[in-house]
Amino acid sequence: MYNKIFNSETKTINKAAVILAVSSLVSGVLGLFRDRLLAGTFGAGMELDIYYAAFRIPDFVAMVLIMGSISAAIIPLFSEYLVRSKEEAWHFFSNLLNSFLLFLVIISIIMVIFVPQILSLIVPGFSGEELQTTIALTRIMFLSPILLGISNIISGVLRVFKRFLVTSLSPIMYNIGIISGILFFVPEMGINGLAWGVVFGAFLHLLVQTPIIFSLGFKPKRALDFFHPGLLKAIKLTLPRTLGLAASQINLVVITAIGSTLAAGSIAVFNLANNLSNLPITFIAASFSTAAFPFLALYFSQQNKQKLIDEFLGVFKQIIFFIIPISLLIFILRAQIIRIILGTGKFAWADTQLTAACLGLFSISIFAYGLSLLVSKTFYALHNTKTPALVALAAIILNVCLSFFFIWILKFDNIFSNYLTRFLDIENIDGNLVVGLPLALSLSGIIQLVLLLFFLHGKLEIDKIKELSDFIVKILICSVLLVLASFLSIKIMAEIVDMQTFIGVFLQAAVSSIIGIAIYCLIALVLRLKEITTVKKYIFRKLNGN
Repeated sequence: MYNKIFNSETKTINKAAVILAVSSLVSGVLGLFRDRLLAGTFGAGMELDIYYAAFRIPDFVAMVLIMGSISAAIIPLFSEYLVRSKEEAWHFFSNLLNSFLLFLVIISIIMVIFVPQILSLIVPGFSGEELQTTIALTRIMFLSPILLGISNIISGVLRVFKRFLVTSLSPIMYNIGIISGILFFVPEMGINGLAWGVVFGAFLHLLVQTPIIFSLGFKPKRALDFFHPGLLKAIKLTLPRTLGLAASQINLVVITAIGSTLAAGSIAVFNLANNLSNLPITFIAASFSTAAFPFLALYFSQQNKQKLIDEFLGVFKQIIFFIIPISLLIFILRAQIIRIILGTGKFAWADTQLTAACLGLFSISIFAYGLSLLVSKTFYALHNTKTPALVALAAIILNVCLSFFFIWILKFDNIFSNYLTRFLDIENIDGNLVVGLPLALSLSGIIQLVLLLFFLHGKLEIDKIKELSDFIVKILICSVLLVLASFLSIKIMAEIVDMQTFIGVFLQAAVSSIIGIAIYCLIALVLRLKEITTVKKYIFRKLNGN
């Protein structure tokens, strides 16, 4: 029964994107529940700072060495081998899996040994018991990159076979594991239970995919050939991507280091806001770009350049269409969102205001980080991992410089700091220097997208600029009317409901969002945007049972 349900093939980008989007929504809801539990149990204080700081190094290893970098290589390379011979493809996969697993285990052991030295650089503001607890949690969590490494290599192959449904379950299981840690492990083990919850989530991430990879014909082999042509090419493709991912992860490491020198709770506030801002990126942009990647890689292999460009532009516009209104609503309703999701237990009102301010600043770059995923994956489909890596490296240098600059300028009484803190309604709150970090990350993200698009245009010579500019103008018209409708709805609802209660805040946010989205969709229909008509046809088809 399990194989029958989850071993089904997804044949189109839109269907794959829907599956990934739904799973991302479920995973996102679980992520919100996870963060609510964390905020309510620990508050935005030192304990949560320790957890996020301890999470940083294992997450760095998992993201840089396996979760993103190897997927850039395994999908196009496994596809090439599969076209020639299924037996060759499985041999390549076995050798790749064994080689990277051995490498990952060695790296993890080395990292575990030198955790104290590494953490002295990452969290210079921690000392004494705070530092020792962070070291203990980090060492426990280093089991997770090994499990996630195996799991994500398997995910790459399953996506080649278009088994998107089962791969979409992995992040859901990962969140379930972490939530289990908060609910069941923390009461017994204290803060160490958070670390074991992460390990348990990584185990579930792997477990859910294992039956399907075997059903497709995979049989483990003792292959360990470091000079296999496929492995060497995978390393060649992976290294630039590794540098690119390292750049994005170093961004977070630098921010953690700076946050450890600020007020207690700064790391927690930043991460909670960042997690919320990542939801639309994961739900929309990651779903579409992940679904499109195998198709784009196939068109490149077939040397069908025009089809590749058409698919890229189609997905590009779909991401913009869906992500812009959500970003605007997040900015407008940032305070309500934080109160609804995190406003419980030990999470104080000052924590709410600071987290809402950070969320608002993150929201201005959601579109940039979302579209950067698609543009980067398009480069990977072209077997070009170098360009996104170099652009990401430039972005991290810019982000580090901007982070230090904004933290420095916010310390003084000046026009910029006065205006920004008043605009975000945090001028009288201790620890408001933390808002310099999301501001820096947002600006560097927007510049990163501009550079990626510039180089991709030079690579593909996209000739539909006017079509794209007309589309963006229409999106701007829809967006302006959404903002006006939502602001008006917020004011009206504030007079109707009791804003001191959870129900009142929830109703204000829900009604304002629904009205704003309704106006956005209505204007999109009037302007005859293809994206809204596609959604309309899909809904009516489902209502008619087709």
